[in-house]
Order: sequence, then C-alpha cells, then structure tokens
Amino acid sequence: MKKTTHFLMVAVVLLFSTVMMAQSTVSGTVIDADLNSPLPGANVVEKNTTNGTSTDFDGKFTMTTKATSGQIVISYVGYGSVTLSFNGNTNLGTIKLTSDNSLDEIVIIGSGVIDLAEDRQTPIAVSTIKAQQIQEKTGNSDLPEILKSTPSVQSIQGGGFGDGQLFLRGFDQTNTAFMLNGQPINSPEDGRMFWSNWSGVLDVAQAVQVQRGLGSSKLAISSVGGTVNIVTKTIDKREGGFVQQMVANDNYTKTTAAYSTGMLKGGWAFTALLGHWQGDGWKDHTDGQGQTYFLSIGYKPNENNIFNLMVTGAPQWHAADGFNSLQRYLDNGRRYNFAYTGVDSPNLLKGGFYPTGRNIYHKPVANLSWDLTINDNSSLSSVLYASAGRGAFASTRRSNNIPTYARGSNNNHNWYGLISNYSNQLNENLSLNVGVDTRLYNGIHFRSVNEFLSVNSVSASSAYNGGSYEITDVFGGINPWNVFFNPNDDHKQRLHGFGNYDYEEHINYYGVFGQLEYANDSFSAFFQGSVSTQSHVRTEYANATAEGKSEESDKINNTGFNVKAGASYNLNENNIVFINAGYYSRQPFHSDLFTDDRSSNQLNPFVKGNQKITGFEAGYKFLGDQVSANLNIYHTTWDDKIDYSSRDTDDDNFDDEFTQTSPLKQVHMGVELEVFTRFMDGLDINGFISVGDWTYDGNVTTRTTDDTGAVVSQGATSYIDGAKVGQAAQFTAGISADYEILPRFKVGANWNQYDNLYGNADFGSDEFENQSNRGSIKLPSYDTVDAGVSYKWLLGKDDKNSLQFRVNINNLFDEVYIENSRDNIHVDAGDVTWKGVNVDNGVRFGYGRTWNVSMRYNF
Repeated sequence: MKKTTHFLMVAVVLLFSTVMMAQSTVSGTVIDADLNSPLPGANVVEKNTTNGTSTDFDGKFTMTTKATSGQIVISYVGYGSVTLSFNGNTNLGTIKLTSDNSLDEIVIIGSGVIDLAEDRQTPIAVSTIKAQQIQEKTGNSDLPEILKSTPSVQSIQGGGFGDGQLFLRGFDQTNTAFMLNGQPINSPEDGRMFWSNWSGVLDVAQAVQVQRGLGSSKLAISSVGGTVNIVTKTIDKREGGFVQQMVANDNYTKTTAAYSTGMLKGGWAFTALLGHWQGDGWKDHTDGQGQTYFLSIGYKPNENNIFNLMVTGAPQWHAADGFNSLQRYLDNGRRYNFAYTGVDSPNLLKGGFYPTGRNIYHKPVANLSWDLTINDNSSLSSVLYASAGRGAFASTRRSNNIPTYARGSNNNHNWYGLISNYSNQLNENLSLNVGVDTRLYNGIHFRSVNEFLSVNSVSASSAYNGGSYEITDVFGGINPWNVFFNPNDDHKQRLHGFGNYDYEEHINYYGVFGQLEYANDSFSAFFQGSVSTQSHVRTEYANATAEGKSEESDKINNTGFNVKAGASYNLNENNIVFINAGYYSRQPFHSDLFTDDRSSNQLNPFVKGNQKITGFEAGYKFLGDQVSANLNIYHTTWDDKIDYSSRDTDDDNFDDEFTQTSPLKQVHMGVELEVFTRFMDGLDINGFISVGDWTYDGNVTTRTTDDTGAVVSQGATSYIDGAKVGQAAQFTAGISADYEILPRFKVGANWNQYDNLYGNADFGSDEFENQSNRGSIKLPSYDTVDAGVSYKWLLGKDDKNSLQFRVNINNLFDEVYIENSRDNIHVDAGDVTWKGVNVDNGVRFGYGRTWNVSMRYNF
C-alpha cells in the first residue's frame, strides 16, 4: 500500500494544484475528425513565432497572439496539421484533425448504432483507447490487456492464446456487453466471450471505448458491469497501406499486410487486411496458430448515402492451459501445463507433446451498413449482420492413463441480426433517437471424435440412434478451416451416451429502444428506454427416447426492459457534475433456463423470473489546461441472479462438478479517480485509483451435478452472506507516462497495483456449507511494470511514407503473482501455504516477463 499512498498523494496534488489561465483573443476546439472526440494536448502555435499554447482536456484553447492578424498552426502527434487565419478577436469554432496514418483516415459508418459516449452530451464514466495507442501497446496480447490501465478493469491473461478475460467493476465478461461496430457479440446463450475468435479486431480497430456502469448504449443488452465498444476501420478516404512484422517471446511471430484503394471515382472504396500468427505460448505446451482477414467494401453514391460491407474472421487453434493446484506449480514451475508425451497424432510428430485440451474455431462475421442522411436534422443508420461459427474444444480421453482419442465439444451457431436507429435533432436543444434491435440465433451443440490416437473407433449408444453403434469417422482435427467447411452433420457420427450430448437451441430476440436528450450551454439531461421479448426452444437428440425422433421443449418467452436517466450541469467551462440512474429487468440466459442445458429439456426450478439490476452513479469532471480529472462513484445491485461454479475434483485440469444456485444477490459499490496531465509538450503523465467493495448479500441453496449431468447433491445451503466477490482485484491503481524525447521518438511505461483480490466463491464447497462461511480467501497483492519505446522514420516524397519500430516489455521486473484462484480453501493448522495461500487451491499464475518487437512500413 506504500506505493498506492504515494500515488494517491500525487493524484490529489495534480487535481487541486492547477492555476487557471487568463483570457485570450483566439479560441477554438480541436477534435478527432473521425470520432468527434476532443484532442487534449494539441499544439497551437502562432505561425513564424514561438508563441503558443495547448488544448485542454476538452480540446479547447485560448491564446493571445502577438499580431492582430495572421495564422495559427494546430498539430498533434499522429495527425495532420491545420493552418488557419485569424483577424483580431477570433473564435475558430470546431477544428477537425485527421490521422496522418494512411489507414487511420477513415469514414466511420453505421455511426448511428455505435453508442460512443461522445454522441451524448450527458457524461458517463468512460475511457477511450485510440488507434495509435492500440497499435503501439497491444503487441501479441488480447484486447483486455490494453484496457488494464483504466479504472475498475482487471485483465486476466489466462493460459493460452486468446484465453484472456476482462472484469469490469467486479463483473465478469458474461455480464459486460461487447459491441463490434454496434453489433452485440456476446454469446446469446450465456453471455461468454472468447477472444481467440476476435484476435484480428485490434489490427483494424479505430478505437476501443470502455463505458463503465450504465453507459450510453441504447440497446437492451446484457450489461451489468458496463459496455465495451470496438470501432473498426470502414471506408478509407485515401490510398495506402502497411506491412508489419512482429516477433515475440516463445517463438511467436505475426505477419500482417493491409491495403486501401481510397475513395475511387464513382464512390467506391476497398480495404483488405490479411495476417498470420503462430507461437509456442508462455505456458508450457500452449502452442497455437491462426489467421486474420478483414475486407471492407464501401460505396458512396451521393452525399446522403453511404454503404459498407465488412467481412472479418480469425480462424485459429490453440492448446489450452487449465488450473493446477498451487503445490503442483511450486513443484514444477509457474509455466507448468500438463501434456501427454509419446502420442502418435496425425497432427503432431510421433513422440511429441499432446495437450489435454485444444480450442479450434472459425467464426466469420459479416455486416452491411447503410447511413442515410434524410435532411440537416435527421438521419437513419442500419446494420444487418450475420455470423456462422464452427468449432470445438477437443479434450483428450484416456483409458488406463493412455490417451485414446480427442473428444470435441462442438459449439456451432448461425446468428443473424438487424439494428436500425433513426436520429432527429428536434430543435436546437432537443434530440431524439428511436430504433429496433432484432437477433435470431441457432446454437448446435454435440460431442464428436476429432482425432483417433490409440484406437480406430469409439462406441456410443442412444435410443435416438437405435441403441449401440460405432463411430469410425473423425471431423475437424485441429484445422479451423476444415472444421468450418466440413462440419459433422451426421448424428450417427456424434458421441451419444455416458457424459455426451447432442442438442440444439433457437433463441429469437426482438427489441425497440429510444432516447430523448435535452442540452444547452450549461445543462443536459437524457432519458433512455428499451423493451424486448426473447423466446427459447431447446431440441434434444442424444437423450431422446425414440429412434430417429428428437424431443423439443416448450417455447419459453420472456419480456425484459431497461430505463436509464441522467443529468449534468456545467458549473463553468472547467467543472462539470453529473448523475445517472438505471434499472434493468434482464431475461435469464438460455443456460439458466434448464436444469442441465447439455442433456435435458427439464426447466430449472430456481429460475423464477428476470434478473433485476439497479445502478446509480455520480461524477465530477475537471477540465484544465494542464490537468484534467474524472471522479466517479457507483452503486450496483444485482438481484435474482442464477450462478454457476465449477470444480476440478481430480486435478486433471478439467471441470468434473458443476454447482448451480438459487437466485442470489450481489452488491458492488466503489469510487474511481482518473487524472491526466500535460505539464510540457510531448509529456503525458496519467494515473487512476479504483476502490471497490463487492459482496454477496444473503444465502443461497445449491444443486451440484457431475460431468454426466447426474445429481451429486441437491438442496444444500451455501452461507455466502457478506462474502467478497472474487477473481478481480477490488483495489487497483496505476500510473502511466509517455514522453516524446525527440520528434517521433517516444518512450513510455506504466505501473499497475492490484490489492484486495479474493478467490472464487465456490458455492458447493465446504467453506460455505453447514453455516461455516469463512468468507472468500484473500490472495496476495501484486504490482507490474510495462515499458515500451517507439520510433517513426519518415520516408518518401513529402514524408508520406514511414517506417515504425516498436519494442514492448511487459512485467518488466518479472513479478511472480497469482492472478486468480478457482477455489476457496482456507488455511487450517498444519496446512502448507505460499504467501498465506493454501497450496491445495487451484490457481493460475500470471505471465512472467514477456516482450515483443515490431516493424511496420506505412505507404
């Protein structure tokens, strides 16, 4: 806590030590031309003089010029400069800067359905990561890693490529809404996110915006912790491209190339990106490889219409890393991951290592956007999208500890949707948005044989298939392209019987939404509302009772809604206060509705209705010339939630028992402070502190089943009242600094501190049963330091081309730390511990020191 105390003192000094500047004769507001968001720290210089200033954190500037008339030059690193004339006291209004990177000068379309915070006057708790920072700092990490220097965000790296997780205000990814160009991308079944399926989005991202809490999204989305908006490139306005090569630790390599035609005669524009990556993984035996593709076809027939077709995908496979006991890591090292040796696999050299689990998936996504400008005051934006996912998690089955075959747990889907939003500026102060949100989803789940290892066939049995039968064919292997184009549609070649499943579901969602906002120079207020209906039908094959006859569940219909309202008041141009409140009546996930959605149409008796989320937040924004700050407080209550926990009972890395609870209640409250400073040109020093208190309220009853769906225990009481919510640190803090030492030569580093981190509340464990609630175990605090250096070398005529170099070192000092625990085993007399943690807990260590180096040629 000593480091944190020092940081808090610095943040408070920065927040309250600003001396306000005097009036000036030339003023204006500098914004990003693509995102319509302020550009703080832009340089404003009177031409042919040394007289200048910088924009504040609202993008505004005022300055006194030495001459009564002349020109000023406005510039910002990574953007093209603008020269404007003035004559006497002049307000230049809004000045738009565009990126000087050939693939960053874009037209964002579908903007009417992309709920960026800048589109609404009333503030929210928000942080935005833009293209330049994404390009520099992402390296070979998942998206959650670039968000860890924002308040109340915890990034868990996981074990394998694409297995990262994000926690926002203590809520996991299933309860944080993720949007790609306005399209919801969380699984409709259970809200989960798999970053391995989205590894390419950061290559084409224009911005990533984290909206904590209530956010600005108008959709009735499954958001409790907040919303993450990913905005990708669409229509590039000028010709150009790049080629990039990256290498990193553990034999990682990634090659990416992109090209845009720019806007051609006739209004057409084309952009394409291709990439390939592969590596061994930081954890033992977590190798993987994949591709990235992105295609954008834009058409602008006139000033009132813009169309864009986007197709993107990231086919990949990667070996997985499970949880191991802390003792096993102490015995074998923190990189330890079990794999079989000497296995003769069609996809590996004889005698190589064969992982206990591997993810293989291909999920192409296509969306067609249309932006229609109706008149000066109204517009219509629509996005029609589709996704067809195919793939499996292949786990190794064994007999007498000898691997026999790789069993694929397939999760295929067909997903279609339409979002359309009409916007109207009713008058100078009042704006209206209304729209529709439709989603149609078909999930296809079954188990099959992905590879034969030491056998040539596998026996299965079900009434649907007329009794016993032999599976002699394999599907998929580890090739995601083969999985996609050659899926297993034959029920006789799917695994039925003990511990296996074969079922489908259809989930249809229809919603309407709207927002009304009033804004004048000093006050703004908004009201949002949405209502939706969602239907569920489940079809069973493996456990059907008649040959060739599937069994269909009754249709389940749920209606949900949400309402949000807020207001803000500008005390003056530097000080803003705001308050927001909201209530969600959220339909249960499909996975909540059945006692075991893998094997039964039986409805879950624990589900009594919708989940209820109530949120309140208030904030204060300070906008100064050299210092800016955001202070937020929040309180979120989540009631009637159905929860699951899972346990590995035999230390084989895979879940063997699953516990489901009756409706439970969580209460999350906290305070967040962000401070941004620029005391001199080229030097940015920013920091944040988040202090949370996240607990369970009340006790629950539990139902535990094994991997086959058989009931292990039912009706037990889990005494969790007052226990801390685990897996994400309830105290986080960080400081980051970036300094442009020489033109286009920049160094930077960030330090992050994590404390009040607790183990997962395992509802079915002895720690919470029989009135023995001992709370959640507390894990050791830790801190990490990341550093980077970059240089941009200008080339070609008029310096239009460039060669960029970037080096990142993460966890610079090789901190050894537990990033989360799936168990909650306390310490009793005589127990063996490591830093106060019982070594019987299943944990995951964070990555040690890693690095990546990239070279990028822009043309």
